[in-house]
Amino acid sequence: MKIKIQALLLLLGIISFSCTDNDDTQPIEPQLIIKFKFDPTQARLNNIGEPSTVPAGNAAQSPIFNSISSHYIELAPSATTALGAGKVLYRAAETTVGGENAIDFSKAKIVGEGEAFLSIPLSQITAGSYEWVRCSLAYQNYNINILNSGVDYTGTLASFVGFNTYITTHSIGSASFPVNANKKQGYWALNVNEIPFSGQAPEGATTVPNPLFATSTIPAGSCVVTGKFAENLVITGNETNNIVMTLSLSINNSFEWTEVNADGKYEPNAGENVVDMGLRGLIPTFVK
Repeated sequence: MKIKIQALLLLLGIISFSCTDNDDTQPIEPQLIIKFKFDPTQARLNNIGEPSTVPAGNAAQSPIFNSISSHYIELAPSATTALGAGKVLYRAAETTVGGENAIDFSKAKIVGEGEAFLSIPLSQITAGSYEWVRCSLAYQNYNINILNSGVDYTGTLASFVGFNTYITTHSIGSASFPVNANKKQGYWALNVNEIPFSGQAPEGATTVPNPLFATSTIPAGSCVVTGKFAENLVITGNETNNIVMTLSLSINNSFEWTEVNADGKYEPNAGENVVDMGLRGLIPTFVK
């Protein structure tokens, strides 16, 4: 009987603890949630935010995106707001293990289209009216079409477009790429039919659209893509609901290479080299 009473008291204690624990649960405060969208039909822009075409001697394709990672996200009140002087929402982990300061790829947050990349309390964002978004991209993973010895393949490419990235060993499918070093903007690795390739795009060749080039510059070699809201994002400080922001990135012919065989098909074994993997524009939207 004594054992049964002790068991009953223990059960009542557990129930009491559970009820108390539930009663103490606090509601989550309203968040700013940021997601990515990949749009192959969005305007293809150049470095100053003007429409651009693929130059003669090159060819390009719109890749099928799997995932992406960002290094930096900022809200800017106006066209004259200097980079870093707006509200910085996110900055990825960095390291000097490889020598110069670099993005730490081992700590990168990588998401697919429509997944939440960032969720931060709206209370942490300075009240005000924001006209522009700046987003520095760091990593892209996508599928591309490849021609090799007359046979068409689909390959998966890892594209590192951040200013500088420290990479230990990264993988694409079953292909492993030991790096253990810093890689400047433009490093890429490719898995085609389980055969690994890697290379480096020319310095300064990565397109980074910045429509504010005349009033607010970005550092050379960065990947800070700039986009304008159709209407300003206004933060009052009294929000009661989440705000979901979507950063729509133009992938319109964003993978570009030099042609050796003028057939519009990427043939790495023919000596066709990657020259540009930059995103081709940013259109931010939000839903309150």
